[in-house]
Amino acid sequence: MINTKDILETINMIQEENLDIRTITMGISLLDCADSDIDRACGRIYDKICRKAEKLVETGENIEKEYGIPIINKRISVTPVSMLLGASGGDPIKYARTLDKAAKTVGVNFLGGYSALVHKGFASGDEALIKSIPEALAETERLCSSVNIGSTKTGINMDAVKLMGEIVLESAIKTKDNGLVGPSKLVVFCNAPEDNPFMAGAFHGAGEPDCVINVGVSGPGVVRAALSKIPDADITEVADTVKKTAFKITRVGQLVASVASERLGVPFGIVDLSLAPTPAVGDSVAHILEEMGLEQCGACGTTACLALLNDAVKKGGVMASSHVGGLSGAFIPVSEDAGMIDAARSGSLLIEKLEAMTAVCSVGLDMIAIPGDTSAEVIAAIIADEAAIGMVNSKTTAVRVIPAIGKKDGEEINFGGLFGVSPIMKVNTCSPAKFINRGGRIPAPLQSLKN
Repeated sequence: MINTKDILETINMIQEENLDIRTITMGISLLDCADSDIDRACGRIYDKICRKAEKLVETGENIEKEYGIPIINKRISVTPVSMLLGASGGDPIKYARTLDKAAKTVGVNFLGGYSALVHKGFASGDEALIKSIPEALAETERLCSSVNIGSTKTGINMDAVKLMGEIVLESAIKTKDNGLVGPSKLVVFCNAPEDNPFMAGAFHGAGEPDCVINVGVSGPGVVRAALSKIPDADITEVADTVKKTAFKITRVGQLVASVASERLGVPFGIVDLSLAPTPAVGDSVAHILEEMGLEQCGACGTTACLALLNDAVKKGGVMASSHVGGLSGAFIPVSEDAGMIDAARSGSLLIEKLEAMTAVCSVGLDMIAIPGDTSAEVIAAIIADEAAIGMVNSKTTAVRVIPAIGKKDGEEINFGGLFGVSPIMKVNTCSPAKFINRGGRIPAPLQSLKN
């Protein structure tokens, strides 16, 4: 039975509290496009993406108009391109240009999957693709890239970690005159999920169907508004309120996913119920933590508040949908969250505190500007630290740091648009070079032996 109160509450969430569908992402397998001739493979890739995603943007816009639910992004994720490169060889930049051209043709915001999975070592095509990432991201407009360098089952590939420290820095140097878009569109993962709809880390896993619709929901403003109505509640009631609110948010995502799936004739995959912030006022995860009782995000107690939030969001979400997946939790990107920006500016939020917070939230060190003279070895060590948190805790962690070329800590950089503004955060520059240069693989932890 339709409840009028619930309908009005949802309308208010959309109009006043920034509830939106952050993305509809179509996952497309490119495995059947593989060919020993790279030019033939590129032709097949372009044709398949244009055929499968021809009506993706139009369908999203129609659902948005009919239901009054903002759908901010329409995106595509594809099979990790290194798998195709292993079959064809040749210049991987050809794949990058083809994917970017296809994304522009169908009108999506971003296309993810210029990726490699190297958590246990490099297969044919992996190293060549990774080394091409800086040029690929500099040349293209809508292409996103990710590399998985570790997992709980396999440990951490330290050769890949070292290489990615160099790649992140090179990406920043190549795009220093173009808003540093290179490292902004590059994520380094441990335990990367195959069905993540959010960029820049989305790719279409080998275990996924030929084509699938995944939806990412976001509503930090809704959660904060709900908590503002119970200023004197105890912690149990706070958790319960977040859980109930997450249920309502996820139901909206489930509706959009089901309708999009039916209209496009593509299977419904998952709803990712991550609370993904934006620089807009009223759309901040940091402000949720402050609503719980912190003077400012970064204060002692921040990690505990975030753990409560992440757990309650997941509990509410799984009651609302039988297919919750992706990352699902709370994102803490510094430049994309107004409260995080303020906390970093004031010195309340430090990179060490952010690292602690990543142990209990979705993803990890995300959209953090660091001094431009940070060495590749230090960047690699940041990646290794985050991967270790993910590996030991059997969770996804990731690093998307932006070396701000020509700038130092204490300054700021404006990325514009969704990427927002970021104070450049101080990084410990004591050298980890000997550790990083050892190479090899950090063994999988004992908790990996679950069979």
